[in-house]
Amino acid sequence: MPEPGAASPAVRLIVPGNVRHNSGGNAYNAALARGLTGLGAAVDILPVDGHWPVGSEEERRRLTGVLLEGGPEGAAGEPVAIVDGLVALGAPHALEEAAAAGKQAWILVHMTLPEHPDLEGRALAAAAGVICTSSTAAAELRSRHGSAPNGSAPNGSAPNGSAPNGSAPIHVALPGTSAAPLAAGSSPPHVVAVAALLPNKDQLLLLEALAGIRDLRWTAALVGSDSADPAYADAVLGAIIRLGLAGRVSVRGELTGQALEAEWDRADLSLLISRAEAYGMVVTESLARGIPVVVRAGTGAVEALAAGSPGRSEAPDGGAAADGGAEPALPGAAVVLGTDPAPLEAALRTWLTDPELRSRWREAAQAARKRLPGWDATARTVLDAIAAAS
Repeated sequence: MPEPGAASPAVRLIVPGNVRHNSGGNAYNAALARGLTGLGAAVDILPVDGHWPVGSEEERRRLTGVLLEGGPEGAAGEPVAIVDGLVALGAPHALEEAAAAGKQAWILVHMTLPEHPDLEGRALAAAAGVICTSSTAAAELRSRHGSAPNGSAPNGSAPNGSAPNGSAPIHVALPGTSAAPLAAGSSPPHVVAVAALLPNKDQLLLLEALAGIRDLRWTAALVGSDSADPAYADAVLGAIIRLGLAGRVSVRGELTGQALEAEWDRADLSLLISRAEAYGMVVTESLARGIPVVVRAGTGAVEALAAGSPGRSEAPDGGAAADGGAEPALPGAAVVLGTDPAPLEAALRTWLTDPELRSRWREAAQAARKRLPGWDATARTVLDAIAAAS
């Protein structure tokens, strides 16, 4: 912990310039910058263009130059460099050159880089420290590369120095949540899936599941960028027509401001069924509005689903909410999914036809929204990690 009255460090937050849609990583970076500023840190956000992760040789050279521009990590009056993992994990040479010049950078990991474990391991070894935005990502890194002896707790620092193989200590700074009004909901029930139209987000599987419950009353909206992967977006639009969902499912594109708030206000259920997810900030954004969520089991979205439930660190792998026994009810469910839409279809049918289940999920979501941490807690965790390493 910083000493009372100690000045917060200046921070250079180096982020990918090639992700232009409203991704979870971009939203986290922007909110973290605001939180750090609110705690007195001077924050400079530096986008670096490139085909990240990995990028070209020239792009990696430019990253090296950006890192060498800053002062030595932790030095008085000099900025601390924090590099988004999408940029850093595939470009270890840049971090190694910076470290050799006495300008070690931190890595902020939203998603790990399992397809390039050697690059990832070198980047971790060259870093001053590693901040993961979920316990799921931290556990994955520790599994591949080792960890500090006693691990770390959510929104807390990993104690006691470096990993056995020389990797930097790993800390966890979970996403915060901004206060939001309670959603009013709709009649018939309205379902939202807030995510860019991308293969990993699996909107095509969602549409197959919705097609199986056309006999019930509901509406749905897909809210997210339709330009991040135009071919997949075209496939989603084609599937809506092919499955007879026109008039039931709307594709809203990327919304902001009042348009997005209006869509949230209509919602009764939120869905995030990504094939891979380190955390899934949209889950806690849903809970902040009292909206229950269905996620895919086995992903980091399960961690987010349990974020506002005291005493719970994970959700069940089945399709029903764990709302019995001594444990508090979850605000939704984690569903085991592969390529078959049937389990998701069954979960949605049960939710639509069981008023008692809908009520339990809604009540659990409203209770969770009161316990979600703010972005000030995230920023404080980051500053504490930097201070502990100084």
